[in-house]
Amino acid sequence: MRESMEIYPRTAAERAMKLQEVLLRATAGKIKWWQAAELIGISDRQMRRWRKRYEEQGYQGLLDRRRRKPSSRRVPKEQSEQVLSLYRDRYFDLNVRHFHEKLGEEHQIGLSYTWVKQALHPTDEDLSAGTPACRQPAW
Repeated sequence: MRESMEIYPRTAAERAMKLQEVLLRATAGKIKWWQAAELIGISDRQMRRWRKRYEEQGYQGLLDRRRRKPSSRRVPKEQSEQVLSLYRDRYFDLNVRHFHEKLGEEHQIGLSYTWVKQALHPTDEDLSAGTPACRQPAW
């Protein structure tokens, strides 16, 4: 169990512990299985799946299996660094839309517009963190 704590984020481990506690209460007969499903917020069918996984794999079966591998759609780090350096060094004067078009036309980099926009401007807070917008005085 200790190694699972290192692989998974704290929230995933806490969820697995809560799930284990509810499963143990249902197994001991303190609550009904449908009540256990309601406590966790899942369907009866999903509760039966969790029960089977817990019986077969123990605590490890309760951890989110998706967390072990990165997304197959993730943009490689080298490509994201290439995009950012192109923008910094060569296309600094273009807006996001035109820069996205240049990536596709001249560099054959087929990333979505949304990905490019988020890479160049990570959050709206970063953009508004500077000086406040100039406003006319309200006389």
